[in-house]
Parts: sequence; C-alpha cells; structure tokens
Amino acid sequence: MDSKEFLEARQRLGKTQKQLAELLGISIKAIHSYEQGWRHIPSHVERQVFFLISRTRANDKDIKPCWVVKKCPPQRRKHCPAWEFQAGKLCWFINGTICECKSQKNWQEKMNICRSCEVLTSIL
Repeated sequence: MDSKEFLEARQRLGKTQKQLAELLGISIKAIHSYEQGWRHIPSHVERQVFFLISRTRANDKDIKPCWVVKKCPPQRRKHCPAWEFQAGKLCWFINGTICECKSQKNWQEKMNICRSCEVLTSIL
C-alpha cells in the first residue's frame, strides 16, 4: 500500500487522521507520515485498513469465496486455511492460504497476488 492508497482508504472509511489513528492503535503522526509518504506503511497496518474497508460493505453476499473464484480442487482446499476456517471472503487477510497453487512466503508476496484477485478487488 502506498501513501495515495492509504489516504484514499482513510477517506473511504470517512475517518479523520485522529479517528483512524485511534482505530489502528497508532499515533496521528504515523498516519500523517504514511499519507505524506515519509514512512513505509507496515503490513499489519495495511492488513487492518483492508479489514476495516471489508467490513463497510453494505451487502457482501455478491462476493464469492476464494475457492469458487479460483476454482480450487478439493485436495487443495483441504490444505488451505481459508477453507479450514470458512473464510473465503477474507482469504486475503489470512497468511498461509494456497494462492497460485502454493503458500506465499510473506505478506508482500501474498498481496502481490491478492491485489489482482477478484476477492480483494471486489472489496476495494
């Protein structure tokens, strides 16, 4: 997530810098620094922001679970935490999901895949 995306997310949430700082448990100065591009946005902050946005959808019934979108075979589903916890609409939030037929090593690798996936893009 870059500074522009972060600012757009805050505006989409309808929060001031102070309100978002309180929601995220960080300082207003950190929020300002993220929006100005002075500081890198940590993965845990990015994850929380995406989660908050995902919860603002009025009707998420039109969002399909990831295993439907990706047409995952039963054998792959069996080993995926999104399937295990029935969190197919929040697969982007869970580490260790088997996207692109393998588990990703870190958050950045995972988000590179998730940003082009219908599950996350339908939320954003």
